[in-house]
Amino acid sequence: MCGIVGYVGGEQAAPVLLGGLAKLEYRGYDSAGLAVRDGENPAVVVKTTGKLNNLIEKTDEGRALTGTCGIGHTRWATHGGPSQTNAHPHVSGNCTNSGSGVVESEVVGVHNGIIENYQELKAKMERHDYRFYSETDTEVLIKLVDYYYHKYKMGPIDALAKTIVRVRGSYALAVMFSDHPGKIYVARKESPMIIGVNDGESFIASDVPAILSHTRQVYYIGNLEMAEISAGEVSFYNLDGDKIQKEITTIEWDAEAAERGGFEHFMMKEIHEQPKVVLDTLHKYIRKTDEGCDIDLGEVGLTDDMIRSYPSIYIVACGSAWHVGMEAQYVLEELCDLQVRVELASEFRYRKNRLPSDSLVIVISQSGETADSLAALRMAKEKGVSTLAIVNVIDSSIAREADHTMYTLAGPEISVATTKAYSCQLVCAYILALKFALVRGCIEEYDTYIDELLSIPEKMEKVLDDKERIQWFASKYSNAKDIFFIGRGIDYAICLEGSLKMKEISYIHSEAYAAGEMKHGTISLIEDGTLVIGVLTQTDLYEKTLSNMMECKSRGAYLMGLTSYGKYDVEDSVNFAVYVPKVDEHFIGSLAIIPLQLLGYYLSVSKGLDVDKPRNLAKSVTVE
Repeated sequence: MCGIVGYVGGEQAAPVLLGGLAKLEYRGYDSAGLAVRDGENPAVVVKTTGKLNNLIEKTDEGRALTGTCGIGHTRWATHGGPSQTNAHPHVSGNCTNSGSGVVESEVVGVHNGIIENYQELKAKMERHDYRFYSETDTEVLIKLVDYYYHKYKMGPIDALAKTIVRVRGSYALAVMFSDHPGKIYVARKESPMIIGVNDGESFIASDVPAILSHTRQVYYIGNLEMAEISAGEVSFYNLDGDKIQKEITTIEWDAEAAERGGFEHFMMKEIHEQPKVVLDTLHKYIRKTDEGCDIDLGEVGLTDDMIRSYPSIYIVACGSAWHVGMEAQYVLEELCDLQVRVELASEFRYRKNRLPSDSLVIVISQSGETADSLAALRMAKEKGVSTLAIVNVIDSSIAREADHTMYTLAGPEISVATTKAYSCQLVCAYILALKFALVRGCIEEYDTYIDELLSIPEKMEKVLDDKERIQWFASKYSNAKDIFFIGRGIDYAICLEGSLKMKEISYIHSEAYAAGEMKHGTISLIEDGTLVIGVLTQTDLYEKTLSNMMECKSRGAYLMGLTSYGKYDVEDSVNFAVYVPKVDEHFIGSLAIIPLQLLGYYLSVSKGLDVDKPRNLAKSVTVE
């Protein structure tokens, strides 16, 4: 949520900042703003509501703002509604013009996160004659920095340190001080922030895509750390104000991976990238040997003794990552004879459950910064439980703090609705299940399972080749009001993700149900024309789910059936059938989800909606 960019260098800052903000639009926002300084002159602040294009037009694509040092922000409203007054950047002075225009204030800043004790801090500031023009917690934070800066007549880093000690909540903070031209100061707790460097230039961003076209050399600033940034140079500090050393990281993502590449939307591009990124992820962990292929988790750090020692697994995640966990639960329990529980991170972190100390907690997160998942990870570690992270972003908070990390190779995922990251997480779960099953002596056909896994990318290509039929069906049902997905076992887990894709980008009310539960109330909602999508990939559950679909059809439902080639009766029983290639039924979710991703996409397009940036949603949920 929200996006921060910053630039110090030899180029005009505003166009660089606007370009960076454009790459962060997927994070979700309702307003945007810039603050740019030209040498020792006061900062010029420009803010707008609505789309970033409004800010681009207002600043003549940035050309109207001279200066080579600046910060920018896209805001997702938390405290205070969307308005120009509440938009960032915020200033420390008693501004009467919504913080816009030439600003003489000592401190100008932007902030991601939530300050939990902002009302207490605001009252303190008011007692010291500060006046507030906005409803935001961010203005309080900027004024608090100003307060310590003047009260103790200290430098920017010490003022930030004093502020950090008083603040409760999460933040990625970037500020400029009037008497320190050519420099930006940052501080971080929980909310993501990276700092990139190039020859004579420095960049700040909430996420890699914002600066990928400028540099691949980045630093990751840690919790409760600060930094002073000037052109091409960065110095890091701890809370005591002491300098600390940081290792620079090279981002391996190709800059072109963050572009649409000829596709109309990032989502469609990322759907089509799934065969490649899944293959890359499989090859990362499946190595060829003289005897064939084997799973190598050496980089993850899980030894065979560790794998044998876990009596149970807890999978903790949010959103689509939780759906990965739901599917992984069925696979792990069946192949590994393990007790597996899947928990929503937002619930797990507040549960007073007794977590067995010899368990393994697996946390799944694309960004590695999901607030609830990170808190759940920390809770598990406090209880002395071993943790494993499945993440896509190198050196993200969850990746750094977990005992073991398994990286997916999805590359940058820009569309808010996840597709390729979900699929990579899923194959990581399959890989773990096979390795656990082998080490624990639960399977014999290990080589056959490996071959089935390696066949998935090519079979994904075949599913994508049939997308025109999905497009035709989507145009037929673009006016649907309610859609129900039903399945059993692994098929139910697939339905959960298919339903989420539908509702988040097409805004059609959609629900997923375990098929056997339809008669416990939900079937009362079925009426003439209601679309019911049944997922039928599990042989031993096929007939039972099909019977549930027939019960819906007898009440007027229009049926779509999703199954694999070779299943019987489906053409005669449903109104529209979709087939995917055969693969071992434990792994069929990797193929079955693609038609459902495409269906959600095409429904959204047919309704003229913003596929990549659906309303009210953000890519990374970094606050509660």
